[in-house]
Amino acid sequence: MTDPLYPAKPRPGDRVAVLSPSSGLPGLLPLPYELGLRRLQDDFGLRTVEYPTTRTMGASPEARAADIHAAFADPDIKAVIASIGGDDQITVLPHLDRDLLRANPKPFFGYSDNTNLLLFLRNAGIVGYHGGSVMVELGRPGAMHPLTSDSLRAALFTSGEYELTPAGSFREVDRPWQDPRTFESEPETEPAGGWTWLGGGHVVEGPGWGGNLEIISWLLMADRAVLPVDAYAGSVLFLETSEEMPSAEEVYRILRNMGQRGLLRQFPALLMGRAKAWSFESPLGARDRDLFRLRQREAVMRALQEYAPATMAVFDVDLGHTDPQLVVPVGGRIRVDGRSRRITVTY
Repeated sequence: MTDPLYPAKPRPGDRVAVLSPSSGLPGLLPLPYELGLRRLQDDFGLRTVEYPTTRTMGASPEARAADIHAAFADPDIKAVIASIGGDDQITVLPHLDRDLLRANPKPFFGYSDNTNLLLFLRNAGIVGYHGGSVMVELGRPGAMHPLTSDSLRAALFTSGEYELTPAGSFREVDRPWQDPRTFESEPETEPAGGWTWLGGGHVVEGPGWGGNLEIISWLLMADRAVLPVDAYAGSVLFLETSEEMPSAEEVYRILRNMGQRGLLRQFPALLMGRAKAWSFESPLGARDRDLFRLRQREAVMRALQEYAPATMAVFDVDLGHTDPQLVVPVGGRIRVDGRSRRITVTY
C-alpha cells in the first residue's frame, strides 16, 4: 500500500458533521446522544451539524451514502463523527463515490460497524480513526473517561505521535440508556490487569489495518473494501470483538479463514482489543467474564501459531468495544516496540 493521506484536522470553533452511516439510534435513544453532542460542543469546542438520516431509523443505504457525500463535500465541515455503529453499513458501500471522498478528505471517527467506511476510506488513500462515537464514548454516563478523552482530543486536533497507555481499570457492565438515572453517575469499573504480550524483542512499524473482527469477516465474505493479501505486507493488524460476544471458536474460525487466505501472515504485529464480555443478552458474572476473555485470547493465539507464528501480538489493548477506549488510526502509522513494551500511533 502507498502511504495514505492524513486529512487536515479541525480546530476549536470548527463545524463537524455527526452522521449515522449505520443505525439511526439517536432517534430512539436521545439521552446519550444529546450528552455526546453537548460534550463535543462544550468540552471540545466544536460546532456539530446533523444530516437528514442522523436520527432516522431504517434510512435507506442510498440516503445514508448521500449524507456521507454531503458531509465530505462541504468545505465548512472539518471532520465527520459517527453517532454509533449498527449492522448493515456494508449495504452503503456500493453507493459511495470514491473519487468524491478522495477529493475531499476529512478525518472520520467511528468503530464497530463503521469498520466498513474506515476501510473504504483506507482504500481511497485516506487515514481514518477507529474510535470516538458520539453516543458511547462522548455520551458516557457521568463523565468521559480521562484516557478516552485524552486520546480522542489528540486524534481530533493534533498530527503527531501519541503513546497508547494501558488502563488501570475498565468498565464492562452497561446500564440502560432509556433510564435517566444511568447518566447521573459514572459506571463502575474493575481492575484491568494491563496488556499481555506474545513474542517481542523487536520493533514493528507500519500502517494500521483492521477494526471489528465480525465486520471484517463480512467484508471478506462480500469481497468489499478488501485488497489482495500482499497489499497488507508489513502493516500492523488491530482487531476487536463486539457486544455480540462471538464465541472463542467463532473467533478462531474467522482468523483461521483469514490464515487460509494468506492474510494473517502479512501482518508482523497484531493489537487485540480487550474482549467485550458482558451484554444485556449475556450478563456474565465476573468469573465467567474472565474466562470468556481468556478463551478468546487462546483462540487468537492458536490461529497465530498455525498461520502467523512470527507475528508479535499484544492482548487486552484498550481499543474498540471497551471503556476506556484509545483511538487507533486506520492507515496511519503504528509502532509496536516489543523491547520496551510500548505502542505508539501517529494521529
